[in-house]
Parts: sequence; C-alpha cells; structure tokens
Amino acid sequence: MELGCGDAEMTLAIAAQFPDANIMAFEVDRVQHERNLELPETDNVKFHLAGAERIPLSAGTVDMVMMFKSLHHVPINMMGQALREVHRILKPGGCAHISEPVFQGDFNDVLRIFHDEEHVRREAFKNLKSAVKTGMFELVSEEFHLSPLSFKDFAEFEEQIINVTHTDHKLDSETTERVKAQFESHLGDKGVQFHQPIRVDILRKHADA
Repeated sequence: MELGCGDAEMTLAIAAQFPDANIMAFEVDRVQHERNLELPETDNVKFHLAGAERIPLSAGTVDMVMMFKSLHHVPINMMGQALREVHRILKPGGCAHISEPVFQGDFNDVLRIFHDEEHVRREAFKNLKSAVKTGMFELVSEEFHLSPLSFKDFAEFEEQIINVTHTDHKLDSETTERVKAQFESHLGDKGVQFHQPIRVDILRKHADA
C-alpha cells in the first residue's frame, strides 16, 4: 500500500512494473483523492481516502507500505501514531519504504522562501529514529540519492508546487516575485532542472511481532 499517494504518479508506475501486485493507494487530501478517482481505471490499484495516522485496514494484512515524501506532511503530533499504524497493518516480516527530502539543495532554497519545511522534516526523521531505537522496526538500510525535478518555466512550477491542494500557500506579490527570481536563476535552455536530495529508509517489522 502507499500512504500519501498524491497525484498517483508513483503509484501507477509501480503498478505497471508489478502487474501481479494489488496496490491500495491512500490520500488524505480530498480534492486530490477525487481527481485520482477520475484517472483511467487500473486493475491492480484501488484509491482510498484516509490519513496515515488512522488506516482503515485490519492488522497484519499488508506486505509493504510505501511513503514517498509524505511522512513530513503528517501533523507532528501524529507522526508517531502514523508509524505505529504502519507497524500494525504490516504482516510480520513486512517492510516499510519511507523516502523523505533532505533539507538542502537548489530546489529546497526556492521552496523555503514560502514554505520552510526544516522543522517538520527534522521531526519526521526523529520519529523514524525513535521507531528503530525502541525496537518497533528493524532498520534494513538507509540510502541517499538525487531525485530529478524538471519544470519548463515558472508557470509550471507555480501550478505543480505552489498551487497544490494539500497545502494552502498564500503568497503575496512580493513573495511571489522573490520565488520567481530564485527559480529563474536556474533557468536554462531546457527549463529548470533540479536534483533534490532524498533519504530512503527501509524498515522491517520483526518476524515474531
């Protein structure tokens, strides 16, 4: 299952690569969920409306949980509960794939002008470390990579990043101009190409849990 599937781009890519997998894709943003329901039907994907802190599934029923840049969007006071829910629904020996953006890089420098995520990202990582330290999960691996992000122009950035429905970004004209100037300082012949640093933690539920 995927928690915080957003526009389902990753969901559908995984579904195409693993046609025998049955994927449940959860999204807490009702507007985006309604859009996902309008996507062309895919046999092995079902969309659901729910947040990570309260997953409407029975215990021990899921082989793998995926969270792609979504844990830091969970309210801070509910992050621990979300990880307990992930643990609850996983089968013994099941794994959680949790990727989170690192607070650095050119894309981050643009984003932080209007949406500084340093605190929530640190809290997300702190909760992950706590889940391993307390023995809830076993840390299988932790890896880092650069994730490419491309925008043809500022209008596309504005549509995809500033105007997301899960967060109400209200930018005044001065802030918008600052964001645009910072963004366009990276503009080249092929638009803007960012490489966002990502940390990926693979956690496993103990086989005897």
